[in-house]
Amino acid sequence: MFSVSEYFKFVDNFMFPELFEKKLNGFDDLEQIWDILKRIHRGFVAQKVKPQILGVVEEGAILKGEDIYVGKNTKIQAGAMIIGPAIIGANAEIRHGAYIRGHVIVADGAIVGHSSEVIRSVLLPGAKAPHFNYVGDSILGTKVNLGAGTKLSNLKNDVSEVLVKVGNETYETHLKKFGAILGDNCMIGCNAVTNPGTIMGRNCRVYPNSTVSGVHSKNAIIKLRQNIEMGTVSED
Repeated sequence: MFSVSEYFKFVDNFMFPELFEKKLNGFDDLEQIWDILKRIHRGFVAQKVKPQILGVVEEGAILKGEDIYVGKNTKIQAGAMIIGPAIIGANAEIRHGAYIRGHVIVADGAIVGHSSEVIRSVLLPGAKAPHFNYVGDSILGTKVNLGAGTKLSNLKNDVSEVLVKVGNETYETHLKKFGAILGDNCMIGCNAVTNPGTIMGRNCRVYPNSTVSGVHSKNAIIKLRQNIEMGTVSED
């Protein structure tokens, strides 16, 4: 259960496919899918970054630290801030007001948009956090799209360990900061929130304004049910 192939089919197209391999020199073996986050926490990005700016950094963008890589044909718009270590692939967009807070990989063709904040996370190729998103301690699969205002919450109110529950079984993650793992092609509707430790298989759909927890198999559809009452305003 929780094997990498259940969630990510295209890791060979990622710039660092070794991040998803069971064994990686200098890091613990991957036993569960969330162990990828432990590698990020323990310095994978800092180890891999080779500082270089090959794309366009507009005047007014802030790159803080020397441990930042920006790939070819990538644009860092004015008003964006990137704190290293950070690796931004080719043909990506970091838009005005974006805030990348370190230990982040934004792969080829991915987007971090206006007022979106990302920390200790990986966006695989073509993934998008384009409008008012929070992405903390999370993995976004290939072509994942977060609707405007979507938040991937990464910390419980009581700051306790995030547990993953499947049926009657509970898994200890040994992580206090664990946002969401979203498989390839997941689409999250506007203003949705995922609670810490949410895991979704490939091709899941979440309707707008939903709050999501737990583990969901591929192709799941998650909807918020609500009743809307219509009335009329009385005239003066």
